[in-house]
Amino acid sequence: MKKTLIAAAVMATSGIAFAASNVTLYGVMDGGVLVSKAKKADTTVQAKSGFNSGSRWGLKGVEELGNGYTVGFQLEQGFNLDDGMTANGWSTEDGEEGTFNRESRLYVAGSFGSLSFGRFGRLASGAGSQTILTGWQFGTSYEETGSWTKYAKGNGRINNAISYVSPSFAGMTVHVMYSNGTQEDDSKWSENHHYYGLGVKGAYGAFTGSMIFEATDAKGEDVVKAKDYEHDAYSITAGGNYNFGVATLSGIYQYAWSDDVYKQHAFGISGAIPAFGGTAKLGGKMIFGKDESKAAGEEDKYRGWSLNAAYQYPLSKRTFAYGYAGYTHGSKLWKTSKEADANLVHNGYAVGLGLVHNF
Repeated sequence: MKKTLIAAAVMATSGIAFAASNVTLYGVMDGGVLVSKAKKADTTVQAKSGFNSGSRWGLKGVEELGNGYTVGFQLEQGFNLDDGMTANGWSTEDGEEGTFNRESRLYVAGSFGSLSFGRFGRLASGAGSQTILTGWQFGTSYEETGSWTKYAKGNGRINNAISYVSPSFAGMTVHVMYSNGTQEDDSKWSENHHYYGLGVKGAYGAFTGSMIFEATDAKGEDVVKAKDYEHDAYSITAGGNYNFGVATLSGIYQYAWSDDVYKQHAFGISGAIPAFGGTAKLGGKMIFGKDESKAAGEEDKYRGWSLNAAYQYPLSKRTFAYGYAGYTHGSKLWKTSKEADANLVHNGYAVGLGLVHNF
């Protein structure tokens, strides 16, 4: 009897705390069908999860501290709708896997701005609460043929990270991000792989845009691929959207380089227009690069472009249907290398239909 009373008291107390801290359960479920074919691979027909929006569930909460200060958190896990397995995860070389793999963040906010700690997407990743990527209407949707991140460098999520967002001034915010170890930071500082990001984002009437500089150093070991980082890597990304009222036009550019490894330019132009009660999107992107690891006399340049089209139709405030078609074409290394034969990023097409529900 005593244990029951204690348990009831704990549950009641937990319920009070839960309500006071304003905790919200949320999520996205995306299921559909995808038909795709790489250059020299078989045509595949798949039951596809997360083709438009990564399927996920999460918890987020905030508590008022007074005097304009708040503390909050966000925990988010990705999963595959078609088989129930986790998605968007990472694992150490020992096989240990993360649970809240999309985002795991604690933050403090006030008149100074906001300061976040944990795991989240890089500034130019297009993923999560801390990214400021703009300029591509398809974002990170539609995987190999549609996502901007398949051409751009420096994407993905990072662990052991700190992110600062300034208060807005003159329509602009400053964003600073640092990771003490993009996967792990249990070695001394000089042996951890670090990330540094600095960006600005602005909104001026019909225009929104951002500019981002990112760098990773050559320290430490990549615990996912189990190989050493040999060269520092850098990227500059700029993008913007302009709403003309009848349509929104977007443009994005990135220059990325790593000495003795690669140098590349990536561009994208896209637009969105209301059509038949939904939204139609059209876009194209290009990439010009050089693989500097190739020996003298070997082909070292690569080229690529893609065409993308999508349509989203709202069925309710929280549910929409979508259709997508994308085509990619590569030349030079992206045509002649063995990897290019079965890589949709380099050469191929994808057509998908699906349904997204937000809760």
